[in-house]
Amino acid sequence: ELHDDPWDPVSALSMEPLPTQPVVAMAGGRAFTFRYAETEELLRAAGCEVVIFDPLRDHTLPPDTAGIYLGGGFPEVHAAGLTANESLREDLRAAIDAGIPTVAECAGLLYLCSSVDDAAMIGTLEATAAMSSRLTLSYRRVTAVGDDLLSRQGEEVTGHEFHRTTVSPATGAQGAWLVGDSPVGFATPTLHASYLHTHWAGHPHLAKRFAQAVHRAAPHNGIPLPCPTPEQRTSGSVPDRGSKGDLRHHGDRESGAGLLDFAVNVYDDPRPTWLDDALRASLDDVGAYPDPSGAEVAIARRHGRDPAEVLATAGAAEAFSLIAGASDWGRPVVVHPQFTEPDVALQASGHRVTHVVLDAEDDFTLDPAKIPDDADLVFLGNPTNPTGVLHPAATIRALLRPDRLVVVDEAFLDSVPGETHSFAPTPTPGLVVVRSLTKLWGIPGVRAGYVLAEPGIIDELRWRQVPWSVSATAAAAMVATAGEDARAEAALRTQRIATRRSVLGQGLTDLGIPYVASQAPFVLARPGSGVRERLRAAGYAVRRADTFPGLDESWVRIAVRAPETTRKLLAALRLER
Repeated sequence: ELHDDPWDPVSALSMEPLPTQPVVAMAGGRAFTFRYAETEELLRAAGCEVVIFDPLRDHTLPPDTAGIYLGGGFPEVHAAGLTANESLREDLRAAIDAGIPTVAECAGLLYLCSSVDDAAMIGTLEATAAMSSRLTLSYRRVTAVGDDLLSRQGEEVTGHEFHRTTVSPATGAQGAWLVGDSPVGFATPTLHASYLHTHWAGHPHLAKRFAQAVHRAAPHNGIPLPCPTPEQRTSGSVPDRGSKGDLRHHGDRESGAGLLDFAVNVYDDPRPTWLDDALRASLDDVGAYPDPSGAEVAIARRHGRDPAEVLATAGAAEAFSLIAGASDWGRPVVVHPQFTEPDVALQASGHRVTHVVLDAEDDFTLDPAKIPDDADLVFLGNPTNPTGVLHPAATIRALLRPDRLVVVDEAFLDSVPGETHSFAPTPTPGLVVVRSLTKLWGIPGVRAGYVLAEPGIIDELRWRQVPWSVSATAAAAMVATAGEDARAEAALRTQRIATRRSVLGQGLTDLGIPYVASQAPFVLARPGSGVRERLRAAGYAVRRADTFPGLDESWVRIAVRAPETTRKLLAALRLER
């Protein structure tokens, strides 16, 4: 029989309840596997809301982050994945630089360094980390160097170290602890980082001080996209977050003179004569302001919808912008990897975006349970660019909730035989379909797309649409591709795409290159880092994949092309490997 009272975090803290519940972002996932359960219990008892985030998958901190706890784990093992997640690293660096109270122990210390074995980390600390042949394993009794976020000068605490890395320099302007007479770690009024793991249940004053600092902090809500200057707008050179974080990167930047183009996923056979004739004939109408209402009637007829459920747009990009600005979204979510245009539209409208990143180990399968319950807007591609994965209609339907809008980008579903799992012909409350004519019909310069949704949603988007945004040529393309000639031609094109995709897939299999089973006019393959650059030097352009959240430089997206052209690429891949 046990006679002592059980440990209680509220009693251990001896503090008055505080009125607010600020968010403490606590690192988890495969790279950050170690933390004491009592750490979370103490923070919750101190009135904090602890939200676990995964530095390998999440591309932003949780909304309203007011404190950060980076515990133990093995960032050196997952260095490539942490480096690839540049969006989160930048968000963390901005939050810490802004004074968000931050505690980092061991793995957290490494993550705050500028690099681990030359792999880029957050860079908050002017220090580097490297693997060592020596294991450091010990219990410590240490003394606080001075007053900082957690400690007061001269206080003693106990803890343990377990690591095979070293950090250089070992201490900052003010160390966190004295081990013997040597200062170690890094400490400021808002930061405490060291190798030492401390059990806060034994030192509840550390939890109390951290929680009090969190309650005082102004919440952090991400980094908006940089606003281009007038000169940059004129030149088209818009600032971005660096190569891996450039949400505005597009496949057409990969192609160039003298290169065989496998980067742009536009169908590259000649356009049908009837489509070219319609485009040319539309020039006779450019003397009047365009009216897309006839195009909306044709699109409604093509999908068996009411014209009141159709809005013609200047491509899918305009549709994303209209949806982003249609409401003061509380928690918009974008499922990745996929097109980054929704991210750009949401951030340009002032929204902070939550990413749900699908895992290659799960074949990029969507689990509806991964979508946060409080998400009121969800963007999803189907089939997803760049994976080519086609999500079942039942899975998408499971995303629907009261007070939530689900937007399904079906830019490539017209390339799927029979348009399986499309919601275009199925009016569904709370679900919006966005379509583009760019890919299958080879007309990216025309900017023709449309939205299918409930009449109330269409009315809201139409009210926000810039007058005459849909050109006469775009409207003509919509009418032409909604007709009977288009149905027959589309069936031929989708069959050719499937045949050509099988040639590419078989070739990749023969070369031993992993790839994702695709239902789209492209294939996501993983030939390894550096292959894209070597292919380019050999005269072949493929789409880089590390600008898609959730992927790194080892992946490339390869557009489906005619078999004779594909075999040239496969031969070049054989040489490069």
